[in-house]
Amino acid sequence: MDIFALLDLSVLDSTVRLATPLLLACLAGLFSERAGIFDIGLEGKMLAAAFFSAAIAATSGNVWYGLLAGIASSLALAGLHGLASITFRGNQLISGVAINFLAAGMTVLIAQNMFRQGGRTPSLIGEGRFEGIPLPFAEALRDVPVIGPVYYEVISGHSILVYLAFALVPLTWWVLYRTRFGLRLRAVGENPAAVDTAGVSVIGLRFAAVAICGVLCGIAGAYLATGLQAGFVKDMTAGRGFIALAALIFAKWRPWHALSATLLFGYLQAIALRPDIIESALGFKVQVQLLDALPYILTVVILAGFVGKAIPPKAGGEPYVKER
Repeated sequence: MDIFALLDLSVLDSTVRLATPLLLACLAGLFSERAGIFDIGLEGKMLAAAFFSAAIAATSGNVWYGLLAGIASSLALAGLHGLASITFRGNQLISGVAINFLAAGMTVLIAQNMFRQGGRTPSLIGEGRFEGIPLPFAEALRDVPVIGPVYYEVISGHSILVYLAFALVPLTWWVLYRTRFGLRLRAVGENPAAVDTAGVSVIGLRFAAVAICGVLCGIAGAYLATGLQAGFVKDMTAGRGFIALAALIFAKWRPWHALSATLLFGYLQAIALRPDIIESALGFKVQVQLLDALPYILTVVILAGFVGKAIPPKAGGEPYVKER
């Protein structure tokens, strides 16, 4: 039994890559739910962004156009969710479910109509996808014991969206806890009436949070199709939006804890790709199907409340009706 095999650098490298879309979606849900808008439509927005980013990148040959298209499509669905749940005060959970179904059907239908490849896009090559960026001195430090291999194999060589996702964690913390906007955003999720009494628009703040959620989901979906993979395939998000929601609950709606939670889920997905590592570490063979199911099992465990009580924002899920 070699328990240190679980810290194989290739597994840690995959962990960073696989945790990135989860982290972006988790931060997206954090902004939305901190403002009192529950959003289980993260999955649908990511899926739509994945398709449109891949489709535009494939047709234009420019991945940045694809990224913009992915963000725009996610923002459109976020606007739809905001319209239903904020303007018309509809049920936020039903709105999120509707967005998931809409994206699942729409992406395959448009993909088949555009490319005639069974609901997928052509494979992306060259400037049609995000390539890894070697960090400074990575090659020079490669042979330095411990630090060199970690810097070279785990930290360096990721796409720009990976570094953006990790940079957004301290930025999110700063926005939420060190700015007036963040204070108001958190307040509107706890006591919207008090915010309204102070002369601040509750509707405006909630739409701003939903818009931020849409942008982050758009980046997450674009990364899936143009960074992590090289094109769009049917239902490629594979439940990542729901895993991100579980990570958000696990993190108790805090940015730094969200980073830790998504890295845990990313690690579980990474070791599922390397069953030989598990066999070497544990000394016996584990079914690949069980390894694949681990992130989803953990999701159920978290949502069942076995990781401690997580208290959501008090006004979460409740439409705000201004008193006259």
